[in-house]
Amino acid sequence: MKKLEVNVHHLTRVEGHGNIKVRVNDGKIEELRLEIVESPRFFESMLVGRYLDEVPHITARICGICALGHTTASVRAAENALGWKAPDEVMWLRRLLMDGETIASHILHVYFLVAPDFFKVGSVIPLAATHPDVVKRALRLKKGAYDMCDILVGRKIHPVSMTVGGFTHWPAKKDFILVREMLEALRPDLDDTVKLFAGIAPPALDSPAEYVGLRSEGDRYEFVHGRVTSTAGESVDEKDYGKLIAERTVAHSSARHVSTKHGPYAVGALARYKLNHDRLTPWAAEGAKRLGLSPDTTNPFHNNTAQIVECMQCVDDGVDMVDRLLAVKKPPVWAPLGRKAGEGAAAVEVPRGILFHHYETDANGRIVRANCIIPTGQNQANIESDLHRFVPALIDGGKDADEIRLSCEMLVRAYDPCISCSAHFLEVELV
Repeated sequence: MKKLEVNVHHLTRVEGHGNIKVRVNDGKIEELRLEIVESPRFFESMLVGRYLDEVPHITARICGICALGHTTASVRAAENALGWKAPDEVMWLRRLLMDGETIASHILHVYFLVAPDFFKVGSVIPLAATHPDVVKRALRLKKGAYDMCDILVGRKIHPVSMTVGGFTHWPAKKDFILVREMLEALRPDLDDTVKLFAGIAPPALDSPAEYVGLRSEGDRYEFVHGRVTSTAGESVDEKDYGKLIAERTVAHSSARHVSTKHGPYAVGALARYKLNHDRLTPWAAEGAKRLGLSPDTTNPFHNNTAQIVECMQCVDDGVDMVDRLLAVKKPPVWAPLGRKAGEGAAAVEVPRGILFHHYETDANGRIVRANCIIPTGQNQANIESDLHRFVPALIDGGKDADEIRLSCEMLVRAYDPCISCSAHFLEVELV
């Protein structure tokens, strides 16, 4: 095949609107782009002029899937700007909430968005008729994880009680006991999930990459805090993330591309697994083994495999967090932290990868500069690099145009993009 054109408008089974454009002429790639075509949302501009304690309730609305993640990044960045360190029990509850959100998001992706490709159907709707047990299992898992968040912070998404300085409402012991029971109830369905996907081979793609994510200074597989770490051997404090990564604007995307000094990099479940595989619980490590997941993999499709392993990890971690919280004798009492000039950045692992929030305030405590660096924006340049490797391999393998088109869509979907979140264009400053 010496000539090929792929023009996907718009990608299906992803959040938001994106296009894939590939043009091959005389056997050479002349054009290849992943276009983020949503209008820039300028959510940073909504923060400028606001007080820090108002910000989490705004940033939670950046995404309905990662609302807890954005809220967590927001409150931690605000607390860092104010010089306040959250006590252990507050961090335990934040981790428990991130465990629940991660499970809910990963299950949505692997069952509802990815699985239809392997069952050769266009959506999950036909699967409800042909594989009702699979769809019911996915719904149970997703509902259980969302219900946890509802019990703990008042809503399934857009948490009510999580704010700067902790939580305005602390869950009762009976709530923690119920959440523990709900987590334990997820185990059989996750074992069956491993069984299902262990029988599905992902497409083959050898595409080495640099991976970036959090690695804690302790011994835990961390989502809420840690050092920003690269598989290239670099590690910085979250406040110094700009020493490791840099954003740039590109003409074909309303999401800014992000790179390290080495070039594009990947974030997400596979990045976290590569950086923290030695910290998996025995159950999650066994799941990784059954799924054929190795820290040496160079196949980006295994991001979905890592998502399943992380669901198991989050159940184990969530149970541990509940047990710690049940042992708390005197729950922390929330109090406003005040308002002053400061600057703070925070890095949090949301389901799709590492998320950065960065705020600067004036003497009255109002934000004068804000920036949010979204996982999908960080992945975009690396997805394009993967496509540059994937398309020639597909052509050499004798795939026809329709098969190449579908395979390109599957590759983008493997990254679990949240396109609407990524559509931010420029920093906003109050001048």
